[in-house]
Amino acid sequence: MASAKGIFCESCKEKRASIKRPKTGQPLCQECFFAVFEEEVHQTITQNGLFNKGERVAIAASGGKDSTVLAYIMKLLNERHHYGLDLFLLSVDEGITGYRDDSLESVRRNRDQMGIPLQIVSYSQLYGWTMDAIVRQIGMKNNCTFCGVFRRQALDRGALLLKADKIVTGHNADDIAETVLMNVLRGDIARLQRCTHIITGSDGAIPRSKPFKYSYEKEIVMYAYFKKLDYFSTECVYSPNAYRGHARTYLKDLEAIRPSTIIDIIYSGDSLSVKAEIKLPVQGTCSRCGYISSQELCKACVLLEGLNRGLPRLGIGKANGSNLKEHIKKLQLKEERERESLRGEKEGELEEERVKEDQLVYGGCKEERGLKCSCGHKTDTLSLQTENISLEF
Repeated sequence: MASAKGIFCESCKEKRASIKRPKTGQPLCQECFFAVFEEEVHQTITQNGLFNKGERVAIAASGGKDSTVLAYIMKLLNERHHYGLDLFLLSVDEGITGYRDDSLESVRRNRDQMGIPLQIVSYSQLYGWTMDAIVRQIGMKNNCTFCGVFRRQALDRGALLLKADKIVTGHNADDIAETVLMNVLRGDIARLQRCTHIITGSDGAIPRSKPFKYSYEKEIVMYAYFKKLDYFSTECVYSPNAYRGHARTYLKDLEAIRPSTIIDIIYSGDSLSVKAEIKLPVQGTCSRCGYISSQELCKACVLLEGLNRGLPRLGIGKANGSNLKEHIKKLQLKEERERESLRGEKEGELEEERVKEDQLVYGGCKEERGLKCSCGHKTDTLSLQTENISLEF
C-alpha cells in the first residue's frame, strides 16, 4: 500500500494518488483502483465465459482475504452487470481447533453482511476424521496432503448438496504461479499441463473457475483493506511445513526483482505443450466412492483406507493406484487369514470342552460310542440313561 504523495492519479488525473499499484506500478486514487480492479475481474469472467445466466454458483469461502473479496466482487458484479447468477457461500470445516472454527465465524459474518446463503460441510461428517485427529495420527509431516485431497472432494460434495452448476475459488495469480513452480520441481507433468487452466473439472466433476487468475495477491489485500471487508488473516496452524511455503518464498524474492514474474510464470504455464508420446493419466471414476480418479481408487479413498487401518502412510509417495490396491488386497488377505486362525483356535477350544464333558459323563472315556476309547475299554453296550445317569459296559 505504497503512498504516492504529491502525485496525481494516473487514471482520473484529478485526485491525489494514494496507491502505487503492485501489478503495474501505476499511481492511483482509491476510487480508480477499485474501478480498475473490478473491471479486470469482470473482463476475466466475460472473456473466458466462466458463467451462464441462471446458474447456481457456489463460492468457496474460507473466511480469508481471497474468498472474502471474491464473495464481495461476485455479488457486486452479478448485480452491476446482470449476470443472473444464484450465489451461495460454501465452506469446509476441516476440524482445526483455534483456526477453522474462528475463520468460520468470519464467514458467518460475511453471510449476514452480504446477504448470501451459507452451506458448511465438515470432514467429520464426510470422512469420520477431523484434521486434528489426523495430525495426532500422522504428525505434522504430509498433513497438508491429506487436507488438500479431502478438501477438494468436500467442496464437490458440498456443491452437490447445493445443486450448484459451478464452483468459484479465490485462487489468485500468486497461487497459480506457485503451483506452476511446485509442479516443475516435482516433475508432475499431468498437473503442470492443467494447473493454469481458468476452468477445471468440466470433464466429470462440477466445473471450477478462478475469476482472480490474473489478480495479484497484494492487490486483493489492498482491496480488502480499503473496502474495510471483514476477513480472517491467521495462518493455518498446520501449514508452516507445507511444501508450497518454499515455492511462495522463492516467488516473492523473484517478484521483488521483477514484478511481472507472476504473470510471466502463468503465461509460461498457459503456453506449455506436452509431447504426444508422453503418457498421461486417463480420467475415470473411483471403484469405491464413484469420485473422479485416474486410478482404480481415488486418492481420498486410499488415504482413508490407510487412516482407518492405522497405516496413514499408505497413500503417501509415488506408488500408483494399482500398487496401492494390491497393498490393500494383501492387508485384507492377511486379516482373512487371522480370522481363519481365530476360528480354528475357537473350534479347538470347543472340542476340548466336548472332551471334558465326555470325561465327566463316560467316566474317563474320550471316544464316541461304539469306538475303542483311549483307556483301552471297548464300548460294546454303552448306554446313557437320562434320569439316573450310569454307564454300562
